[in-house]
Amino acid sequence: MKTIVISPRVSGLGGVAQHVGKLVELLRRDGHEVDVVSVENTPYLPVKGLMNPSFAVSAFAKAATKRLLGRRYDVVHAHNVPSAPAMRAARGGKVLTMHGVFSEQVGYLHGGLARRLGAWAEHKALEWADAITAVSRSAAERYRSLGFNVIHVPNAIDPADLPVEGTRFFERQVVYCGRLSREKGVDLLIEAIKRIDANLVVVGGGPLERELRELARGNPRVSFTGPLPRGEALKLVKGSDVFVLPSRHEGLSTALLEAMAMGVPVVATRVGGNPELVEHGETGLLVEPEPGQLAGAISLLLEDRDLAKRLAENAAKIAREKYSWPVVYRQYLDVYRKVAD
Repeated sequence: MKTIVISPRVSGLGGVAQHVGKLVELLRRDGHEVDVVSVENTPYLPVKGLMNPSFAVSAFAKAATKRLLGRRYDVVHAHNVPSAPAMRAARGGKVLTMHGVFSEQVGYLHGGLARRLGAWAEHKALEWADAITAVSRSAAERYRSLGFNVIHVPNAIDPADLPVEGTRFFERQVVYCGRLSREKGVDLLIEAIKRIDANLVVVGGGPLERELRELARGNPRVSFTGPLPRGEALKLVKGSDVFVLPSRHEGLSTALLEAMAMGVPVVATRVGGNPELVEHGETGLLVEPEPGQLAGAISLLLEDRDLAKRLAENAAKIAREKYSWPVVYRQYLDVYRKVAD
């Protein structure tokens, strides 16, 4: 099967990049011919607010050029709205995967006008696709309400990629791992940690890294690692007492799934796809995105080790059984067979 995969990123700590990168790896492992269009091999402007639009233009030009040169694919698989123009330009059966509700995400980050423009672009992208998948049930339901047929194909983890041993810097270690941007709510977590007798390790980079470091200045219990190789980042999660996802907005978090699969007790906010993964009091703790509630949940898991152990064991079982790549990969192949040109 000849496939082209289009995504703003296919490498790095971001959940979309990890998802797409693993899918490409599995397709190539099975002998499929896969072309990739991403910022790793396509020009773009590395400027806040311009990365995705510039990638959309460059990716479209690259896909259109391939079509003019006679390149034909069985499947054209685009991830998120910025990849949709290139999906439309490429020749082949078209699959669009949504990693959240695009218009809500851009509206939150850039305001009402961006939300309206995002909704228009979102609708066009969905119309261009022969098949639509969404990584969270909430996103799938939202797009179904607009009249589109959407298949829920969740985010996934590969247990073979997860470390057995962890890395610990502190006696009571709380960890966040992911992108440092406003929707991720790391500022809320930094405020929460002021109320807790524990150390916070923030793993990752992003547009708010400098601002978050300033916010934590003078608090020796907050440490930043910056971006790390994925293996090192996962070891820090594995070695921690609690993993926290303090998001204001979220899709279906790969980082949260990985923490659960590694048996690390989790606290997550009650937004986006988080409630799909975490059942409060059974596989983790859900709170509102507010420092006091985050602090209370983290403290409870640090102090009640029996509760933390029970939640972590339940979460690991669910994550490995329902959200493993062998299961999700087969679902994608089923979608591919239906649209293959």
